[in-house]
Amino acid sequence: MSRKWLRVLWQTLAVIAVVMAVGFWQTRNLASGMAPPLAGLDVHGERLELSAWRGRPVLVHFWATWCPVCALEDDAIQAIAGDWPVLTVAMQSGEAREIAAHLHENNLSFPVLVDGSGELSARFGVRAVPTTFVIDGEGRIRFREVGYTTSWGLRLRLWLAGER
Repeated sequence: MSRKWLRVLWQTLAVIAVVMAVGFWQTRNLASGMAPPLAGLDVHGERLELSAWRGRPVLVHFWATWCPVCALEDDAIQAIAGDWPVLTVAMQSGEAREIAAHLHENNLSFPVLVDGSGELSARFGVRAVPTTFVIDGEGRIRFREVGYTTSWGLRLRLWLAGER
């Protein structure tokens, strides 16, 4: 019986190691340390700046209208935006009116910066969507995730970023 449990333990550790290695590889080129400046026009033509939320943890979420995994996270991002500061960046998703139409069709109202050229995404090293950053109140990147992340996982990271 103990050999069986030892084998299960080793297999579990191997899976954990692979998951951690993949996560490390996916985030290797993403921005770290102090968050790069992030500012631009939203879908209504108004200027938004990450620095406006200084003092509180902020979720910065890079996504695209054409991304099916991003669509799976939309409801979670919308719910989190009701409780925490959220700034999203629509990466290479068309013009502001197209993104605004996408938001309307999907009943989404979180703040969205338009990044048609990919310039904002490049500052953060984003090459794939969805990519999410949690930035603490002092402007430091505390967590970086590529791919789908659960609502509870994002909320936990925001809470941890607010702890001093």
